[in-house]
Amino acid sequence: MGRVEGKKAFVTGGAQGLGKASAMMLAKEGALVTLADINEKGAKSVADEINAKYPGKAFSVGLDVTREDQWKAALAFADKAMGGINVLFNNAGIGGGTTVEDTDFETWKRVLAVDADSVFLGCKYAIPYMVPHAPGSIINTSSIAGLIAGHNMAAYNAAKAAVWLLSKSVALHCAKRGYRIRSNSIHPTFIDTPILDGMARGMSKEELVRKLAKQVPLGVVGDPDDVAYAVLYLASDESKFVTGSEIKIDGGISAM
Repeated sequence: MGRVEGKKAFVTGGAQGLGKASAMMLAKEGALVTLADINEKGAKSVADEINAKYPGKAFSVGLDVTREDQWKAALAFADKAMGGINVLFNNAGIGGGTTVEDTDFETWKRVLAVDADSVFLGCKYAIPYMVPHAPGSIINTSSIAGLIAGHNMAAYNAAKAAVWLLSKSVALHCAKRGYRIRSNSIHPTFIDTPILDGMARGMSKEELVRKLAKQVPLGVVGDPDDVAYAVLYLASDESKFVTGSEIKIDGGISAM
């Protein structure tokens, strides 16, 4: 038996990075997974890759996480495909913006919509599907930047901090209603995923990774599986008494 045998997980941002790594990990450990992404072709490619290793474990669906109507349709698809949903991994997200003065309002709204509104919509519309298949687990990707601010990350700091406290509110709501659904947030720092490509700004990827690693007490940038193992733990019944919490996956940054 795998650690999440019988679980049915809905994963946003599943076409690459942390979403892909976590979906692969969940399927390996026995879960069914539906990968949702605005890049529908990419999500299908990852689902095909998973099914090549673990036949029948993965499904895919297109989803713009800022669209309420698309959330409703994607969750209905996943519920039918998997025979229910009991794990929600709200992982889709973007960076963007700089200081409060230099960030334009459209960028602010876009970052908040993708990073924070999407988590609200995911929780709001997934919970009714999850209740009949409890125990369930909601896992929301915040960031170490949701706990520690930077002078040039106004929109991203705000969005990821919103995810942090929204996760706690959802945890208390589900507990009060007796839903047997837990809600927690994860807080990675620099992880070697495609999102780093947009941070290079004239540097090679190797140079950027070396520069970022100097900011981490452990001296390295994280691997996607460092996050995927945390997702696996929170999705599993091993964490049945963990709700309203945050898991920092930051190589020690928050300890400084």
